[in-house]
Amino acid sequence: MKITSKHIEKDGSGRVTLVPEEDEDMYHLYNLIEQGDKVRAAAVRRVQSESSTGSIESHRVRLNLTIQVVKTTFDATGSSAPPDPSAAAAAAAAGGASAQEEEVSRAAAVGGTGGDGATLQVAGRVVEENPHVKMGAYHTLDLEVNRALTITKESWDAVHLERLGESTDASQRAEVGAVVLGDGTAAVCLLTGHMTVVRQRIDVPIPRKRKGLPSSSADKATARFYVQVYNAVVKLLQLPALRLIILASPGFIRDSVMDFLFEEATRRGDKILIGGEARRKFLKIHCSSPHVHSLMEVLRSPEVNAQLKDTKFAREGQLLERFMKQLASDELRAWYGEKHVLLAASRGAIGVLLISDGLFRAADPTRRKKFVDLVEEVRAQGGEVAIFSSMHESGKQLNSLTGIAAILTYPLDIEVVEEEEAEEAARQKVEDVTP
Repeated sequence: MKITSKHIEKDGSGRVTLVPEEDEDMYHLYNLIEQGDKVRAAAVRRVQSESSTGSIESHRVRLNLTIQVVKTTFDATGSSAPPDPSAAAAAAAAGGASAQEEEVSRAAAVGGTGGDGATLQVAGRVVEENPHVKMGAYHTLDLEVNRALTITKESWDAVHLERLGESTDASQRAEVGAVVLGDGTAAVCLLTGHMTVVRQRIDVPIPRKRKGLPSSSADKATARFYVQVYNAVVKLLQLPALRLIILASPGFIRDSVMDFLFEEATRRGDKILIGGEARRKFLKIHCSSPHVHSLMEVLRSPEVNAQLKDTKFAREGQLLERFMKQLASDELRAWYGEKHVLLAASRGAIGVLLISDGLFRAADPTRRKKFVDLVEEVRAQGGEVAIFSSMHESGKQLNSLTGIAAILTYPLDIEVVEEEEAEEAARQKVEDVTP
């Protein structure tokens, strides 16, 4: 992502103009834009006007709109959704307008790639004068790659600024392709620093081979499956730009698929795939199941770790595995849950904080600030903070553990700490009422 303009005051208020350049940048924007922010972006709007003869004419007008955000909707697969009537109703309630006065419209960003990329919709009320759109009208902007937008906030906090830094750091863009294979099934995935996107799922029923019966139907189905995998890999994974392509499966299907890919590439004369550099990027890894969640296991393998140890998603996987092992072996040094982690932080006991980016998307600014303060407190005490992406399997697993966990620098008994906190609260209450 490019920052074309940045103006932030000492009190944290200000605006930043950005140009998203790839799908992952849309996810960064999803984590940056919050309810109450102002977003300005290019749009196309259909406008009706009355001609001199009294007829109604309709034409499209290019314009820039500034809205105050009510809701954001992110879709990693690019299947754009229609404007949400419930969001419009919420905006009407907030603005005091009646349902009849409510204008629910949709503005498509000028140009853009569209179709199969990530999409981000930002809905809210128009807050700046425009000759074609009345003030207070409800509007949904479709933000797209390569189209500039400006975000204005009352406060750019430490987590916002960290996200900005990550989004513009080219070293964070290490992309990995992965195909998780089963018997007639495949999930073709793209992994970036903050996202795991399933680009295509393939499911070809393959009949079982039986003794005494011809195997031609099974062979034909298998061949059809291989061809579909080949087409998906070539079409959906930009091989020259990828750092690594992983073929993972429980059995040995990864070996036969690998052989087919290069045999088919030779037959078709695919110079990109049959080049020596492309072959070196492929890595065959065993996994216990043919499902996408097996990528957690795959990324922890020594072969993958050796090549991806400096990437964000590999580090997240390593830390989560370390936490789970600590929880199993010494639970006094592995705490999770908001209440308990905050208690551990108050004792200065956190060595590593694992926190989901979903917690920073809280609609309540007070709740978000609590987690931002926690991050700053842990870092000030010398601890490590890992903000997990909810779009990775490791982030989803952390979310199943409440979205927040900590590896402690020394053991603490939760029950003892809670008793001490209760005693301190009772003592403080007595002091407050004593004259």
